[in-house]
Amino acid sequence: MSSAAEDEVVLPTNPLDEIPPLTTKVLTTEEDKVAALKLVADSIAQQRQFAARSIIFHPITIAGYILILAIVSQLLYKTRKDIGVVATTSAGVTMACLIAIRGLTSGYLNLAEKFNWTFVQNEDGEEDTIIGSRYGEELIGACILRLERNGNGGGKKKAKSGKIGGKGIVRAWTTRIKYRGNGVGTELLEEAVRVTREKVGNSAEIGFAAEHANSTMILPEFFNGGFRKREARAAKALEGVIESMDTGSKKKR
Repeated sequence: MSSAAEDEVVLPTNPLDEIPPLTTKVLTTEEDKVAALKLVADSIAQQRQFAARSIIFHPITIAGYILILAIVSQLLYKTRKDIGVVATTSAGVTMACLIAIRGLTSGYLNLAEKFNWTFVQNEDGEEDTIIGSRYGEELIGACILRLERNGNGGGKKKAKSGKIGGKGIVRAWTTRIKYRGNGVGTELLEEAVRVTREKVGNSAEIGFAAEHANSTMILPEFFNGGFRKREARAAKALEGVIESMDTGSKKKR
């Protein structure tokens, strides 16, 4: 006769149960808002690495580097015994170039250090809306949204939806590096569009601020091609989110 314990059927556990949920919503606590601002500040500092790569792999830099090595070789190489001297000098030149690039891009660290709470406050002291994406307990994405409401003389201008008219301006948008490319940024933009339309009307426009958190470029313009492409991709991503949400809204009707 079997015991009750032997008759129990052990159901297999669902491996998905161990995966923390991803939630994207407006942040309300000061602790969460500070964490979001830190995430944005980190993204500003990380631009230093991108800027350094832009310099190193730029055709002008490569051509100049090759020219310097050619001059060094021409001046120092006389016989085969000079190979060691040429190699050592070339290594020194390479190190000097990397130090120079490090100095040229250090401005991004200064910008990150100066980034603080005043960024999310307008002239009247009103705070921007800060949206965060959380993976379990970890904040992995942040979006800073400023809502600008239309004024009509001393009163408020109503949109067709009955909400106050205006627009939403995305002033910062970032995801922690290891989570990029997984749709977190898209969820942040979707929430930004939803909040904008909820607060100022379905006809509200939404776009990126010209002077967003990552807009400052400290290098000469010919090194900023990669940054311009990133901005264009971000604008295109926002357009895609708006189009997708508009299409989904029409289908529901």
